[in-house]
Amino acid sequence: MTSFHGTTVLAVRRNGKTVLAGDGQVTLDKTIIKHKARKVRRIFNDKIIVGFAGATADALNLFERLEKKLERYNGNLTRAAVELAGDWRTDKYLRRLEAILIAADAAQMFLISGNGDVIEPDEGYIAIGSGSVAAQAAAAALLEHTDLSALEIVETAMKIAASLCIYTNAAVTIETI
Repeated sequence: MTSFHGTTVLAVRRNGKTVLAGDGQVTLDKTIIKHKARKVRRIFNDKIIVGFAGATADALNLFERLEKKLERYNGNLTRAAVELAGDWRTDKYLRRLEAILIAADAAQMFLISGNGDVIEPDEGYIAIGSGSVAAQAAAAALLEHTDLSALEIVETAMKIAASLCIYTNAAVTIETI
């Protein structure tokens, strides 16, 4: 079966603002089949922003499950993320899902994976996907050496990732919280 590749999702927090961005490219084998996919969304009454890398249907399933956990735990993102990761790792059906998530609220951001990972970055940034190394490196440098806003850092870092990663484009969806 031909596989889908790529994406870049980046989250940056600075001065009380968190910005999450995802590129829009969907690649099937050696062909770009979509330029403006939406890989970043708002959930839980627009209080949480999430982005994904991996299989779209799997990610949307995980977004729904995360939102149910948020409802169950009154919007507590930490608890919801830990519960989702636990279910994802141990449930026979969920273990087959091929996606990775970033979820953020006004105070926290997490990488959530099917391996049971719930990682809160030490610094104010985290990235996933094929262009994540370029985006994250650019964000780290911009945070360290400029006074740019979180939005400006994300926009610049995503442009850099798109210029380096063949599975990342410059059609970026951005959400701020």
